[in-house]
Amino acid sequence: MIKIILLLLIFSSLVIGQSAKEIVKKSNDNILGLTSQAISKMTVVRPDWSREVEMKSWSKGIDYYLIYITAPARDKGQVFLKRKMELWNWMPSIGRMIKLPPSMMMQSWMGSDFTNDDLLKQSSLVKDYEHTIVAEEKIDNYDSWKIEFIPKPDAPVVWGKITMWITKEHYLQIKVEYFDETLELVNTMIGSKIKNVGDRMLPTKMEMIPADKPGNKTIFEYSSIIFDKPINDRFFSQQNMKKVK
Repeated sequence: MIKIILLLLIFSSLVIGQSAKEIVKKSNDNILGLTSQAISKMTVVRPDWSREVEMKSWSKGIDYYLIYITAPARDKGQVFLKRKMELWNWMPSIGRMIKLPPSMMMQSWMGSDFTNDDLLKQSSLVKDYEHTIVAEEKIDNYDSWKIEFIPKPDAPVVWGKITMWITKEHYLQIKVEYFDETLELVNTMIGSKIKNVGDRMLPTKMEMIPADKPGNKTIFEYSSIIFDKPINDRFFSQQNMKKVK
């Protein structure tokens, strides 16, 4: 009898884990599309000041991602590129191409509360973590799954744990908590301004709020997104970093 109960518990946990992974994959696919092209603005908010950074971005799956800074004038022309496992930064003001090592993934991206990993999408939420549904909760009137992400052994990730709330309708990532290796809360991301973007619903505003810095946050807002327009792999090259506009 005990063996049967144990087998049922093991089977139940496997089913829950598998369905959690399916939910995460659907949510991730919804955000990424086959490709994406976007125009967005990031606002870094501090207790005594704030600043804005405007940008264009292009992505193709999880392997290719390129960001071109359009404003302010002092940062205009800077380009960030992820090409598979390589990460590059082109700085036209000094004429240098810099390769970003994995050790820099936890560092702030352009002085914001987002990390290099958040913006350049180095790690895969689907492949690099084990997923478990730990609860079903209502967030901002959206019925949601609460899913826990635990890194797989030796996965190239920067977080010790992630907790994510994904809505049952449209699979939206409405809230995400990021924990360090000691499982201390580092950042909380809140998604809002949910709109119909082409063929899908998405939060078009994300706020990243650090746990230990009162009054600090970074707001990331999309003004336009186009999904699934073909982009050649060659677009995501070091040569194109110097030419893209």
